[in-house]
Amino acid sequence: MTRKKSFLEVIAENRFIHILLSIFLGFLVGAVFLSIMGLSVSAAYGRLISSVTSLKGFSYVIVYSVPYIVAGLSVAFSFKTGVFNIGAEGQFVVGSMAAACVGILAGSLPKPILIPLCFLAAMAAGAVWGIIVGVLKTKWGINEVLSMIMFNWIAFYLSNFIAGIPAIKNDGTAEATKNISDNASLLFSKDFIKSMGLAPTANWGFLVAIVVTLIVWFVIEKTTLGYELKAVGANKFAAEYGGINVNRSILTALAISGALAGLAGALQLMGMGKRISIFSSQEGFGFAGIVVALIGCSNPFGVLVAGIFYGGLMYGGSKLNLEGVPTQLISVIVGTVVFFIAISVIFENLGRFSTHANRNAEAAADKTAHEQQQKEDEKK
Repeated sequence: MTRKKSFLEVIAENRFIHILLSIFLGFLVGAVFLSIMGLSVSAAYGRLISSVTSLKGFSYVIVYSVPYIVAGLSVAFSFKTGVFNIGAEGQFVVGSMAAACVGILAGSLPKPILIPLCFLAAMAAGAVWGIIVGVLKTKWGINEVLSMIMFNWIAFYLSNFIAGIPAIKNDGTAEATKNISDNASLLFSKDFIKSMGLAPTANWGFLVAIVVTLIVWFVIEKTTLGYELKAVGANKFAAEYGGINVNRSILTALAISGALAGLAGALQLMGMGKRISIFSSQEGFGFAGIVVALIGCSNPFGVLVAGIFYGGLMYGGSKLNLEGVPTQLISVIVGTVVFFIAISVIFENLGRFSTHANRNAEAAADKTAHEQQQKEDEKK
């Protein structure tokens, strides 16, 4: 007879339920903070929902979500292959700057040539940034997390340096690069945006993000390369014993992951920014990609949905001040969600404990029934 699973066992076996529960707890903690501050929970969350459910509001969400989706795919790809790409931030920055340089210096090229050229430049820059760390790890055994943190800062200051070069710097007083050529822009036409009632920055980036999601899924799940990378991620010693070149796989994973993060930077620039300001602090798109990858369970389609969810939080959160609510509430919610996802092993252990307890109870019940049956047989 099949035993019915307990509630804790169902939670322990289902990662999707972990995520939903973590999101619920995140909003619950946010509600507690609102109550402590004496603010209306219903008004704050009502504003959050209403700001993203209109056609124009949702188009803003889609625009916001594009860099988070592709950066999330970058991190998720590396997660699948056993590498923690905390350097997506730096790869995002060098990718966006590479796209900016091409979009400015080669701005006279026709749109069908210039846009792919910007994408390729961004992906190449991001891939090189990832490969450098990969070489440091595979050749000299330098910890990739430490290297990536350092390279994030190198990318930060390198971007500021390039933004100050006369051929790239804005001609006015703005501390930023020149605007990229209109031929490098992904924006929809003004007439289309106006007729559809979309956000002024509505662009083709989301379609690119969908295509990239499909490609990443196909590479991971349907190719020999994906199988090898996942094998290395699961157990690099077993993979090496099976004839897989582990060092080459790590370099490949970091190159592809870096290329995706660089592409995310290009999509942000070509879809929304059009120029890069001289940074005073890191923007955090690459770090947000880690959050999106965690919420999406490192599944490409999960990342797509998680990126839209994160974009909705970012855009909706910017409207909370209309209700007198500090926009930092969104950071509290996101931080809480990530915290509970990170400790989701607790749910798994509770499930295992519940399973063990149930089995012990069943064994005790079976033993009692067996002893009772023996006594009845002896009486007969």
